[in-house]
Amino acid sequence: MTQQEKNILTESTDERQPCEIWTRVMGYHRPISEFNKGKKREHKERRMFTEQPIGIAAE
Repeated sequence: MTQQEKNILTESTDERQPCEIWTRVMGYHRPISEFNKGKKREHKERRMFTEQPIGIAAE
């Protein structure tokens, strides 16, 4: 990160807004800010992963 980029991030904090994070829960999307304490802890403990495509042999 360049010094100019660092200055932009620190100088404009009064204009910044919090980022609303949404996640899928039980088939619908919901903002994390509305989670109760237990659900927030569960979300924090989640592990992210990427599924690998499976190889299907051609017939």
